[in-house]
Amino acid sequence: MAVRVVLSTGSTELTNGETEFYVEARNLRAVIKAMDERFPGIGEFLAEETTVAINGEINEHATYQPLPEGAEVFFLPKLEAG
Repeated sequence: MAVRVVLSTGSTELTNGETEFYVEARNLRAVIKAMDERFPGIGEFLAEETTVAINGEINEHATYQPLPEGAEVFFLPKLEAG
């Protein structure tokens, strides 16, 4: 199933400036894998350095949850408390 992936500007140096993609994926893990296949090395960055919003809702534990058809997956910079 196709999902729309949107990256924040902080990760665009890994994608040659591109910010929007469509990938075939059933869950977030598959999204990250598909992105890493397209842009080697980005998978680790997405998994460790970003927060994920699925259809507008922040979700920190969505790795294996099924994504709805046509979902929008946004990778945003992680906010860290100091």
